[in-house]
Amino acid sequence: MTSPMGFRGASGAGVPNVPTPPTGFAVAAYPTYLQAQRAVEHLARNDFSVQDVTIVGSDLQMVERVTGRLTSGKMIGAGAGSGAWMGLFVGMLMSFFSPVQGGVFLLILVSIGVGALFGAAMGWLGYSMTKGRRDFTSSSQVVARRYDLLCEPRSAESARNLLARMELGGTNAPAPQAPPQPS
Repeated sequence: MTSPMGFRGASGAGVPNVPTPPTGFAVAAYPTYLQAQRAVEHLARNDFSVQDVTIVGSDLQMVERVTGRLTSGKMIGAGAGSGAWMGLFVGMLMSFFSPVQGGVFLLILVSIGVGALFGAAMGWLGYSMTKGRRDFTSSSQVVARRYDLLCEPRSAESARNLLARMELGGTNAPAPQAPPQPS
């Protein structure tokens, strides 16, 4: 598991990690991260010292996958939905301080309605401001073309042997590619 914000555990006493290039010998290369992860899991199942292993993604690229078309109706609906949630929150907050107990439900409903109307107006305004530019939704991620397994020199040979046995054993684990040779 990775540490959030790049901070170390108890041994580092909250000192931020400084970015450093990876070290070690290339013991295998995989076309996907999932395959590299499975190889490390295989090493772990065989009592290998996995803290000596590093997965390094090479040839990074940003991939943006288009997930749908953006229309004024979708923006108005999304705005109305988020406005209604905000109206519910404000209505609930106001109901705590309302001196009238019988009208609390009505106060909350009116707050939801006003929030939905305001959100819908803001959704329409936001969409109309784009003037047809970027009329789609998407998600982005950074992916690598290749994932190399690096291992500290003291245990690199053992890692290569375990990974070779994994491939020869006919398990469902991926076959490692030959690591790139240093130039």
